[in-house]
Amino acid sequence: MRVSFTKMHGLGNDFVVLDAREASLPDMTGAMARALADRRTGIGCDQVIVLEPSESADFRMRIFNSDGSEVGACGNASRAVAILHGEAARVETAGGAIAVEPRDGCAAVDMGLPRFGWEAIPLAYAMDTGAMPVGWGELENPMAVNVGNPHVVFFVEDANAVDLAALGSGIENDPLFPERINVNVASLAGPDHLALRVWERGAGLTRACGTGACATAVAAIRKRLVTSPVTISLPGGDLVIEWDGGGSGDGAGPIRMTGPASEAFRGSFEWDDFA
Repeated sequence: MRVSFTKMHGLGNDFVVLDAREASLPDMTGAMARALADRRTGIGCDQVIVLEPSESADFRMRIFNSDGSEVGACGNASRAVAILHGEAARVETAGGAIAVEPRDGCAAVDMGLPRFGWEAIPLAYAMDTGAMPVGWGELENPMAVNVGNPHVVFFVEDANAVDLAALGSGIENDPLFPERINVNVASLAGPDHLALRVWERGAGLTRACGTGACATAVAAIRKRLVTSPVTISLPGGDLVIEWDGGGSGDGAGPIRMTGPASEAFRGSFEWDDFA
């Protein structure tokens, strides 16, 4: 069975997109996603995205990390899918429904409401998620927030000076996080401007992470370090995050992310070669 794919990226965070909305495909497995994502023997990507029909939205988006794990949200992929779809849409994800809208090479995504309760992250046991009494090496007292995916956010003097390649895996897989965790290290780069690096759960260091940018902006707004809108500078480029929550509650409204995404190329492969 020969299957077409579209290779896309958002700020260098890259995806293999399979469109099964009209012509169905066999069910994607973790092993197949790992094989497709392999940069030496497969197509190569950070995430495999599968678009499917939905009964509750315009379509469904499934997200598989390069290690084969299926996750609930991906901000960069949401922008890429908005551009591929070509018009505003409501999209079902495992992390909740989102709204996407393409805009001249960019896309805006309504990422839904952030969640801050320890059970919603989730953590292994109750604690204050606004300033967690834990640390790993030089990284201490993060804020935890779930934006469809679970994140911890550390604010440091210089995000680029942190050896995230050495620390990321240990934090991601700490028993405190029963579903593992995405790790964000951020520093102030100017008024309402943050520099960010992300260790992504199931993918490692990435050039950009849309949900990480959302989580970091929300954390910074809650800590009153910045006000909305916030520019988040990642190694792959900039995203703009808007959120009108702040304060100590669960937030007054949804997170809105705006940034670029683009198509790299199209191709096809034999399904059985990777199954």
